[in-house]
Amino acid sequence: MTIREIIFQATAQLEGAGIPSARLDAEVLLAFCLNSDRLELMKNPEKLLDNAEQTSFCAFIARRLRHEPVAYITGRKAFWSFTLEVNNDVLIPRPDTEVIVEEALAVLNAHPVDQPRILDIGTGSGAIALALASEVPGAQITATDISDMALAVAKKNALALGRDQQVTFLQGNLFTPAHGTFDLIVSNPPYISAGEYETLPAGVKDFEPRVALFAGKSGLEFYENLVYQAKDYLKEKGWLLLEIGGKQSREVRNLLEMTEFYDSIDVRADYAGLSRVIKGRRK
Repeated sequence: MTIREIIFQATAQLEGAGIPSARLDAEVLLAFCLNSDRLELMKNPEKLLDNAEQTSFCAFIARRLRHEPVAYITGRKAFWSFTLEVNNDVLIPRPDTEVIVEEALAVLNAHPVDQPRILDIGTGSGAIALALASEVPGAQITATDISDMALAVAKKNALALGRDQQVTFLQGNLFTPAHGTFDLIVSNPPYISAGEYETLPAGVKDFEPRVALFAGKSGLEFYENLVYQAKDYLKEKGWLLLEIGGKQSREVRNLLEMTEFYDSIDVRADYAGLSRVIKGRRK
């Protein structure tokens, strides 16, 4: 079977299973199977696959037909300017999360600090912490997570990217393992409400870690804790940046305002126009 034929066949199977990105997924998985890239597939559509390659690819497609995310099948996900190792112990990094990295860099550029101390709460795969480490070489970064298994993934990514000396990973809930005060605190916390969780796509609900998604009945549980506790870990004029759900900006803004510990509160939209990051500065 040629590259063209097997992609056509796999795309039809995936479309039949209701997977909207069927063609893209088929191409990505075949490229991974062949240790190649999508461009090479397009350049060589008549290349024949041997039996071992066909068997391996069909196994990948079978997993995708069960709605397992492509990133978990390949074990990798592109984020910022690098590729991270991922598995089902960590949330798959989304392009939307790059917005909090952009906003953090904008804050540091507008309010320069020599060797800023940065805290990343709920680091997961290490995506945000490692992106900031790559852009702010002098930063001293601490990244926490409640999951030992997630931290194992994050540490492996840090080592692969040569950032293991710049980022310190600590296990514990929210601020529990953190020490001292920070110029910048960032977090992409769980923010899915109970009602929303039940309606998540199968590829999310059945495969990604519940602990990284579910945030109680209202979806605000972690924001309430982060906003109130962060004040004790921020330096004066330090910044708190939180990724938020597209419909949560009003509620999280209210939390920040009610504490009376923050000013310069503002919301940044993602590239789809949805509210994605809220920030506040410690008074």
